[in-house]
Amino acid sequence: VQLQASGGGFVQAGGSLRLSCAASGRTFSFRAVGWFRQAPGKEREFVAARWWRTGSTYYSDSVKGRFTISSDNAKNTVYLEMNSLKPEDTALYYCTAGSSLILSSVQEPASYGYWGQGTQVTVSS
Repeated sequence: VQLQASGGGFVQAGGSLRLSCAASGRTFSFRAVGWFRQAPGKEREFVAARWWRTGSTYYSDSVKGRFTISSDNAKNTVYLEMNSLKPEDTALYYCTAGSSLILSSVQEPASYGYWGQGTQVTVSS
């Protein structure tokens, strides 16, 4: 499985960006897909996840109401629509997928077996 993230960039506070993550390989094995982020000097942080078949979604409290995770399963692509961006959203964003995780572990990086290379999002104040 390979995950290729794109769409990051530089935006002013209050602006929007849409990240994309194209998956290839054994995507039929996915149970969930998600996005994490990591700012310099900080641990990798859960952002959002989506159950691949049911479409159920989960968000961290810090992005709930501003970010939306979606997917086009026919295209094996996952999206993260980010609105009302804040300087504290600045980070390297990673897309991820897992084949065997359970609901209680959806926010744990170790639950996911596949990771993309990351795309940088920078929000200026």
